[in-house]
Amino acid sequence: MSSAAITRNVVVRNPQGLHARPADLLVREASRHQAEISLEKNGYRVDCKSILSLLTLGAQCGTEMSLYAEGADAEQAVTMIAELFENGFHEMEQAE
Repeated sequence: MSSAAITRNVVVRNPQGLHARPADLLVREASRHQAEISLEKNGYRVDCKSILSLLTLGAQCGTEMSLYAEGADAEQAVTMIAELFENGFHEMEQAE
């Protein structure tokens, strides 16, 4: 098991941005992993296991951020969380 830091760029795709519902989904996914996971926007980094911290990012649709994870399951954590971003936190199908 690797404990190297993993980084991936993500983009908020859902129309309403990173509001309470997608932030809750992100926290739930992050909490399933042992790795330390954070998001960074314009040099401001927050813990992905804290919903209030995530909401302070004010990430709107189109916002680009860096996703970081470090720990035993960092790669899996980044993959799963990046998938949430890519799928628009499942809000894209609701908007249609």
